[in-house]
Amino acid sequence: MENKQKLRKSAQSVQNTLDAKGIQTTVIELPASTRTAHDAAQAIGCTIEQIVKSLVFKTKESNMPILVLASGPNRVNESAIEAMVGEKIVKADADFVREVTGFAIGGIPPIGHKQALKTFIDKDLMALHDLWAAAGTPNAVFNLKSSDLQALTKGIIITVC
Repeated sequence: MENKQKLRKSAQSVQNTLDAKGIQTTVIELPASTRTAHDAAQAIGCTIEQIVKSLVFKTKESNMPILVLASGPNRVNESAIEAMVGEKIVKADADFVREVTGFAIGGIPPIGHKQALKTFIDKDLMALHDLWAAAGTPNAVFNLKSSDLQALTKGIIITVC
């Protein structure tokens, strides 16, 4: 699918990653903010469950970046993630997030990061067919199939809440 819209640099980077991975979808930039899951669902016209939240944590001792892809309404049980990585985790600050992903908080996509991130996927997302994820800016999104999310990210499917 050819993208006719001129995208901002970060959003174009996500489109380029999707194209390189052979995913047939188009990044779109909406006039309304998609910074929060609620905002995104309203702007797109989908359910909040279909929104993929990209949350970045880091391990407390080793500073390993952790990406959790959670369904919009779900809160992450940090203890569950800690059990998976064998170390305490903390929410990453804005500077760390930009350093490891290349994107600012509020527009972090599940793919196309500066470095590889250990990734966990909310099993609730896998029960849905169509998902929407951030695409590099606070108002850019793209649609994908839940089966593609796991293939693209190589994430481990877990119960996050």
